[in-house]
Amino acid sequence: MLAKEVLDVDEIDLSDLEFWKRPWDEREGAFRTLRNLRPLAYFDEPDLSDVSLLAPPPGPGYKAVTRHADVATISRHPEIYLSGKGAVSIIDLPTEMLDYFSGMISTDNPRHARLRRIVSQAFSPRMIRSIEGVIDDVAKDVINNVVGEGECDFATDVATPLPLKVICDMMGIPSSSYDEVLRCSNVILSNGDPEYFPQDQDPVTVFLGAAQTLTAMMQDLSAYRIANPTDDLTSALISTNIDGESLTHAELSSFFILLVVAGNETTRNAISHGLWALTEYPEQKEVWMNDIVAVTPSAVEEIVRWASPVIWMRRTVGEDTELAGEPLSAGEKVLMFYNSANRDETVFDDPWEFDVTRDPNPHFGFGAAGPHFCLGAHLARQEISVMFKEIFERLGDIRATSEPDRLQSNFINGIKHLPCSFTPHRPTN
Repeated sequence: MLAKEVLDVDEIDLSDLEFWKRPWDEREGAFRTLRNLRPLAYFDEPDLSDVSLLAPPPGPGYKAVTRHADVATISRHPEIYLSGKGAVSIIDLPTEMLDYFSGMISTDNPRHARLRRIVSQAFSPRMIRSIEGVIDDVAKDVINNVVGEGECDFATDVATPLPLKVICDMMGIPSSSYDEVLRCSNVILSNGDPEYFPQDQDPVTVFLGAAQTLTAMMQDLSAYRIANPTDDLTSALISTNIDGESLTHAELSSFFILLVVAGNETTRNAISHGLWALTEYPEQKEVWMNDIVAVTPSAVEEIVRWASPVIWMRRTVGEDTELAGEPLSAGEKVLMFYNSANRDETVFDDPWEFDVTRDPNPHFGFGAAGPHFCLGAHLARQEISVMFKEIFERLGDIRATSEPDRLQSNFINGIKHLPCSFTPHRPTN
């Protein structure tokens, strides 16, 4: 994939949804222009009043942080660049939304440290190791469901079921609720994509309804687990107490929304982008398949860099400071564009090439190093590794057969549908 610089720097508007409907190479070309000419470009905030009567008015605008070094600086200094002031969305969320979305990613210390400490205790490497066998079994089941067909929608039939079932099983959510979890996840992160939003309903109402559904699901499950504890993550989160501190009901619900949405959405999109990249770069697929064990760790990192499933994350400047030689005032909003940082030519050799052996690969696909680095990174890596190992062993000639149907979003680099074909085989036990 090459970046096409078809827009002059003054023609780029990251707040215009039409920009995000452009081909991927044109969008990435625009970010290369910004990195080179205007690395802290200012943009007005989107006005959503014509979309929803409940949408808050636009704020004072934001600056787009597009260079790798600057994203790293912001992430290393949470005492200056705040997450909790108005949340991490472009527009400051109203109070009723903050009730649902004020979890760890939208909090600062000391509350963030407290939440992270409690959740990390329950979300430990031991917990991840304990479900590695489950991940293997789910991946086998996913492939069994399609292996005899010879073709499928890779995004919905392969990439989606694995992380959805794994995260639901971890939390103790019954299989009868999987479809509802997926529906709510799609709504919350779809940015109003018409495939997931009823066009005759107010988007904010639909958005809040999805959050309320997941909250009610968590409340019912946690109440049951208090009386009937098991070894699932919900029971662990309820019972974890560190220095007399535990999660409140509201914090537990907020974390549940974050976990089932982020734990499902980002991994499935990385897997879908992985197949599309391997289809576009068949020589890289051959390199990987020729030595699966040795190449998988670097290939997984390259998929995450290439996909950059979460495009950006916001911070609010807490005090007057300077970034990249430019002054920033307290109260200003900055958006860290991870996709741009992951293509920074000063950091990555040939960033427009997909290279499964890339090393080093200091990408920000899980966020940059700092207190908000993705808690589920290890789980995501494991799921991607297992899924492609299973694919290579049983669907070795798989390839995408048409362009991805991309999510209409400026926040999630999503693939909704990706037709693929392969030689059919018999399912295995």
